[in-house]
Amino acid sequence: MKLQLKNPIVFFDLETTGTNIVSDRIVEISYHKVSPNGREETKTIRINPDMPIPKGASDIHGILDADVANCPKFKEVAKEIANDIEGCDLAGYNSNRFDIPLLAEELLRAEVDMDLMKRKFVDVQVIFHKMEARTLGAAYKFYCNKDLVGAHGAEADTLATYEVLQAQLDRYPELKNDIEYLSKFTMQNNNVDFAGRIIYNDNGEEIINFGKYKGKKVTEVFKTDMGYYGWMMNSDFALHTKKVLTNIKLREFHK
Repeated sequence: MKLQLKNPIVFFDLETTGTNIVSDRIVEISYHKVSPNGREETKTIRINPDMPIPKGASDIHGILDADVANCPKFKEVAKEIANDIEGCDLAGYNSNRFDIPLLAEELLRAEVDMDLMKRKFVDVQVIFHKMEARTLGAAYKFYCNKDLVGAHGAEADTLATYEVLQAQLDRYPELKNDIEYLSKFTMQNNNVDFAGRIIYNDNGEEIINFGKYKGKKVTEVFKTDMGYYGWMMNSDFALHTKKVLTNIKLREFHK
């Protein structure tokens, strides 16, 4: 089923040095942009992560240190990527938990302050898991009746994800062909930050979602434990989480 779009949507996939959004880096990004007028375009960029690629990661995606030695570092292509996805909604496979948070981290490290939270996110894996529960390769076979050739290559995974979403819309009439609906359907937590360390409660207030203050409002924690903000800022939390905390602190200070 052809997607009904109000905004362009970018299907994308990352190949990385690992699965830690704080310490790991992108080695390849591929994105497929679909515009409301029907235009489609694909771009794939190999990236030098400026760190060794662990063997375990290379065994999955097949990208070795030598393959990216002469490729640009992320900060050299960050503005190009940001320009390409500006004003677009985003979609991927397991993207809400991994690809979007890691992309946000890389953009912040490159000092490209792009507010991805303004966009809508569609996670095709969540639709699949809610409906059938499988892997991307199985999803591609199940919905499209095709074998996924080149699995764990960013471009192959990106294009497969786009095809799977269209097939899901054909298969499940209860799914609305509307990006805002699909974004809400695939949202698993009402996150304030991409890592889900801070979430909104039912009243739209920011609350801590981990550790000893889990369930407590951020503003209350700042009042009762003055050192908590400093501890988080100096600990191994995602840059976007720290940015969110700083924005809350500044907002309360200026009240």
